[in-house]
Amino acid sequence: MNEVVGSHDLLLVTLDTLRYDVAQELAAAGRLPNLARHLPGGAWERRHAPGSFTYASHQAIFAGFLPTPATPGPHPRLFAATFAGSETTADGTFVHDTPDLVSGLAAAGYRTVCIGGVGFFSKRGPLGSVLPGLFQESHWEPEFGVSSPTSCEAQVTRAEQIVAGLPREQRLFLFVNVSALHQPNWFHLPGATRETGDTRDTHAAALEYVDRHLGRLFAAARSRRPCFAVVCSDHGTAYGEDGYTGHRIGHDVVWTVPYAHFFLDEAR
Repeated sequence: MNEVVGSHDLLLVTLDTLRYDVAQELAAAGRLPNLARHLPGGAWERRHAPGSFTYASHQAIFAGFLPTPATPGPHPRLFAATFAGSETTADGTFVHDTPDLVSGLAAAGYRTVCIGGVGFFSKRGPLGSVLPGLFQESHWEPEFGVSSPTSCEAQVTRAEQIVAGLPREQRLFLFVNVSALHQPNWFHLPGATRETGDTRDTHAAALEYVDRHLGRLFAAARSRRPCFAVVCSDHGTAYGEDGYTGHRIGHDVVWTVPYAHFFLDEAR
């Protein structure tokens, strides 16, 4: 990452609440064409989330603790703050002398931009301002939120506008918290109703909806220079497994998440 930081733009996308099993099934079935073409071997990597809900997980992610490979480690990290005794900081790790990755990249000359999704990025009140407050520039509006059936396309449109407005020489770290997978998501499945509610199938339909718009996001991200992208979930969610519903619980469907990182070549 020491060769990437400074030469590439950076894109971090968290597909909020996305389950690993659903993501993997859809990729294998050819239902995620925009994502699958960038996944190594067309498949997601199985990882463990650093937290069981959005706030905790993103605090860890922004400190450099991306979801951990679901195999025995230690596993070297891409990004890390200077920290004595760290066993996951390796020669290839981008190490910063700030408490979080966002400010570390700002110190390295990046414009840091957040496009929020779920309520922890809404800037509505002190708690909803903590995470977006890490960035030099942050965006949120109700159309980006969990109750909007068009949230992802609205977020991508804002990303396109941001990228188009930057001087070409300005490096960019763009973070997008995609809210469409989070409940409520019933409105993404034709025939589902508010009364029938959210299910594993509506969760899958929401991911297909998101995939339809990520191609535009990737095109914007690589429009100025090559881009290094990380796309992952921050945690999963339960739809009745062992009697559980939701997240912020210690269930495997919550802790197990999809992850991928890849390069997006500059558009020619």
